[in-house]
Amino acid sequence: MKSNRSYPAVSVTDKGARFLRGGHVWVYEDEVTDVSGSPQDGEIVDVVSPKGRYLGSGFFNSRSKIRVRILSKNANDRYDDAFFARRLGYALDYRQTVMGGDFGCCRLIFGEADGFPGLTVDRFGDILVAQVLSLGMEQRKDMVFDTLVRLLRERGETITALCERNDVALREKEGLAQCVGYFAGAGLRTDLDGTAPLVENGIRYAVDYMRGQKTGFFLDQKYNRLAAARLAKGKTVLDCFTHTGAFALNCAKAGAKRVTAVDISQDAVDLTAANAAQNGFANVDVLCANVFDLLTELYEANDRTYDYIILDPPAFTKSSATVKNAMRGYKEINLKAMRLLPRGGYLATCSCSHFMTDDLFRQMLKSAAADAGITLRQIEARQQSPDHPILWNVPETEYLKFYLFQIE
Repeated sequence: MKSNRSYPAVSVTDKGARFLRGGHVWVYEDEVTDVSGSPQDGEIVDVVSPKGRYLGSGFFNSRSKIRVRILSKNANDRYDDAFFARRLGYALDYRQTVMGGDFGCCRLIFGEADGFPGLTVDRFGDILVAQVLSLGMEQRKDMVFDTLVRLLRERGETITALCERNDVALREKEGLAQCVGYFAGAGLRTDLDGTAPLVENGIRYAVDYMRGQKTGFFLDQKYNRLAAARLAKGKTVLDCFTHTGAFALNCAKAGAKRVTAVDISQDAVDLTAANAAQNGFANVDVLCANVFDLLTELYEANDRTYDYIILDPPAFTKSSATVKNAMRGYKEINLKAMRLLPRGGYLATCSCSHFMTDDLFRQMLKSAAADAGITLRQIEARQQSPDHPILWNVPETEYLKFYLFQIE
């Protein structure tokens, strides 16, 4: 390790060292063998191998199973305001490059994938919505938020408010309380009603960023919605787990004969109806129902109304311990959809859980197709939009699987 380091040191096992050298950015509690220098929770520490070789520096938290979240593996980095400003600049440069004209509606910061452990920031026009899920970022968030807003404004972007959606149970594992509210710095407003207009793929939405799921809108499916919509012209579409109606509305705009948007939440159904109305889509119906039950009822009634089904469920698993149960849930809805669709019909299906790996998801689809007695003709295999970048050595950043099939 380079000499004259001023940070406390965390020594790790050979396994932990291999993990970090392989590109990962977390140190788990069972990989720690020694902690020197009495670091405070949230403080930056150096991580060293059993032989004392430098492996990286990151946020320490004795209360978290993720004992250290790596910020950098460059021993020359200094973790001052300029370091974080530089990282923010890199993230903004990347989004402006990969998102182009969609820079006004995208994810600006995607946690570890951008070198900001535990931080997510979405942009809906002039509104930023953030989630802070690590103690180290919580302690530095005022500086990070101030800098982010300043950099955006320097690029000619208008930013009116920043809402913190810290109502996430994961914060408690970091020793943090849950809360929701506006960030009061950077001359930002704190008196807004928690909703914002949004235009994505030419479709207008009302986003409830204060009370909606996560940050209020799922930006990661942006281009998958366009891919799904390309198949929709003249089709009768069933959009399951519709949330804000995004897939349904993209299909309606693309010329679907009829779209039925289904969700178990009445609030989601009402919001979808309102979004359809404000876009003038007369070819959209909404239905409040349990998708599992609805697919069963349609099949038992031999109702072959739909020749295109979209399955965009919430994550059925958020831990490795529940993957088997999740597999059963994913297979159930996909099997029912496959049985319901006519030969030549179309299926869009996805999973947003990184624990449900692509291999597992494909296995599930093959099993469902075999049980349904059909063949899947793959049209496209897709992932999350590029504002949610994937680090190949950090599997947690690769989470969204999206497939388009024709049923044969």
